[in-house]
Amino acid sequence: MATTTTLGEVPEHLVVDFDVYDPELTMPFDRMQEEVARLAALGPVVYSTAHGGHWVVTHYDEVHRILRDPVTFSSYPNNLVDAGGGKFLPIEYDPPEHTAYRKALQPLFNPSRMRALEDRIREIVNDLVDGFATKGSAEYVAEFAHELPARVFLALMGWPIEDAPLFTEATDVAMNGKPTDTTPEEAAQSRTEAAYSMFEYFGRVIAARRSGEIRDDITAEIMDFRLELDDETRPPTDDELSRMFFLLLVAGLHTVQGSLAWAVVHLAAHPEQRDRLVADPSLVPGAVEEILRVEAAVSAGRRATADIEIGGVTIRGGDQLLLMLCGANRDGSEFRDPDDVDVQRFPNRHLSFGSGPHRCLGSHLARVELRIAIEELNRRIPDYRPDPDEPPVVVPTQIRGFRSLPIRFTPSA
Repeated sequence: MATTTTLGEVPEHLVVDFDVYDPELTMPFDRMQEEVARLAALGPVVYSTAHGGHWVVTHYDEVHRILRDPVTFSSYPNNLVDAGGGKFLPIEYDPPEHTAYRKALQPLFNPSRMRALEDRIREIVNDLVDGFATKGSAEYVAEFAHELPARVFLALMGWPIEDAPLFTEATDVAMNGKPTDTTPEEAAQSRTEAAYSMFEYFGRVIAARRSGEIRDDITAEIMDFRLELDDETRPPTDDELSRMFFLLLVAGLHTVQGSLAWAVVHLAAHPEQRDRLVADPSLVPGAVEEILRVEAAVSAGRRATADIEIGGVTIRGGDQLLLMLCGANRDGSEFRDPDDVDVQRFPNRHLSFGSGPHRCLGSHLARVELRIAIEELNRRIPDYRPDPDEPPVVVPTQIRGFRSLPIRFTPSA
């Protein structure tokens, strides 16, 4: 997404070649935080030449200000790389249109549904742990971290649980391309094909409700919602529904997957803190917030709608911005000892779920998934740790996560 600002307008010391999709950022292991810290030391806002040119924002105050100002900083386009060929709803609409689409999804996340899902989530977690607990080792992403949010999404929507493998594979490719892709063009083609395979699935789901084959479920309730847009009231179109479902799936699956993996990495690296959680599970919610803070998965995109000065630079209307939430969450002006993992950190005003009108609609569900997963992992395989002989594979995208994370632990029943 090219910007309006030309390279000659940017102070030379603020020009970088940072690319959030660069696979070099994962070699030999994840270097994203190290690279973002380097950018943050240059200033709160720097200019990257990647993807046609865009601004990269790394400090807490500037990221927070941008997130809370949808008038000056539009949420479209949110991605530097587009897989779906159109807007993803509701994240790539701004108020007031955004509000109408967001209301359509509210029934999914009402408090009674969240309470009802807790027991089901715990069942899913333990069913997955049953699959590897006696072995003493697992490929944690494939066997747990990717599978859990996919199954929870299906439970949330009321769709067949046996369709989970389709989503785990398709969403991974839609976000990261295929491991065999050797060029950006091949990766873009893979992402597009995977996205449209999911749109085809959503089309079948919608058609089953339109025909009356399936009628009384949460998906039908969303389909019947009346959007209030531009002085008209109407139900969402099939394309709008598919794009809402796609966003829910990708955002909910990959953010939780990444946080589940980082939880293992960080808690294994700080066994004394993990021991506290094992001894006192009431501390787990605070640990969830700290894992979310220290490894924010999302780098949110924004577009300036007018010329504005922020972070000591002038951003032109039309310029694209990338908000590094992982940088904001390690800003020393907001967080004491920001690089340390402290499961009892308070206060913890992290921005991992965003802020303002686009704040993550599924944040409560994500917290429930992470809390229950950590509780049950700590109960059943409390000495989990990355396998020293099989390095993890991290993928650098705007939703940063793991392709694989082999782990070891003492076998248990």
